[in-house]
Amino acid sequence: MPEKQYRFIISGGGTGGHIYPAVAIANEIKRLHPSAEILFVGAQGRMEMTRVPEAGYKIIGLWISGLQRRLTVDNLSFPLKVISSIRKAYKIIKDFKPDAVVGVGGYASGPLLYAAAKMEIPSLIQEQNSHAGITNKLLANKVDKVCVAYDSMYKYFPSAKIVLTGNPVRRDIAELEGKRTEAMQFFGLNPDRLTFLVIGGSLGARTLNQSTQLALQKIQEAGYNLIWQTGKAFFLTAEESARNYPADQVRAYDFIKRMDLAYAAADVVISRAGALSISELCLAKKPSILVPSPNVAEDHQTKNAMALVQKDAAVLVKDFEASQKLWDAAFALGKDPARQQTLRENIAQLAKPHATEAIVQELLKLT
Repeated sequence: MPEKQYRFIISGGGTGGHIYPAVAIANEIKRLHPSAEILFVGAQGRMEMTRVPEAGYKIIGLWISGLQRRLTVDNLSFPLKVISSIRKAYKIIKDFKPDAVVGVGGYASGPLLYAAAKMEIPSLIQEQNSHAGITNKLLANKVDKVCVAYDSMYKYFPSAKIVLTGNPVRRDIAELEGKRTEAMQFFGLNPDRLTFLVIGGSLGARTLNQSTQLALQKIQEAGYNLIWQTGKAFFLTAEESARNYPADQVRAYDFIKRMDLAYAAADVVISRAGALSISELCLAKKPSILVPSPNVAEDHQTKNAMALVQKDAAVLVKDFEASQKLWDAAFALGKDPARQQTLRENIAQLAKPHATEAIVQELLKLT
């Protein structure tokens, strides 16, 4: 009997925290059903319009953005954008004829999932954070299933729809064994040195970047390697600073496509505490120093970080203390292999390696 020809639309984006879970879901669908047709729907001008095609999938953009907290031209045009995007979403669904649709949060998932619900297409949303995003909260009563990563989500979503799955992470990040030699060659680093990886999320993090820039000389003098993902806004500054140090020791990037190799190279990771970053660090089993962003709803990154810190699975440095304390904590951890091993063992216990498979199984049930 021939395999059913599945068709799915996956919508959302804006940041890597939405895009990479979406790509992980798509990859798992294709692993189980290679003949499946998958279409992404994103927001015009956002990073998903570049990153999704790089992952090998087609994407269509909607004219949609979020509301700003101050009066702007974008705010005045917001109602027009919503109406335009919903109309386009109806047409996309009518033309593509999906068996089901998935929303991962971000501007574009609102119009797409709204239209799908009105057309009675089975739908699922995936919420990465411990504090639900506004788009997913608005969609919760319209969709069939809500896949979550935290067990405290009943205050945001109907309990009958919730499935606790964990966050979807790309399979290559869970499979780092044997990649270190390739990773050190890829980044052009001296393999005999301990390597720090600094990642501030796909858009960068000013506090991490400024603290790291101030520490470059000490990093070199201590004999450590640094892989530094800065985001676009800080990259030219970081690149200029990095030129003052050996290329086989300090490497700055605005964006790292091969995050599996970045994790494979890293002995210690310094990161924000977004939900996807936490999930990746658990799967990669990396000793980590977390600096939660203070600029998020209900301080949920601190809550994410504390879930690890309370299990002695990570080190916490507060954002306002980072310029003085971050690299002191990093150097102390770099000199303490026993502490690294403890953190490595404890963070590995918190991994949910089958999250992506669980989400896709819920999706297939809807069809």
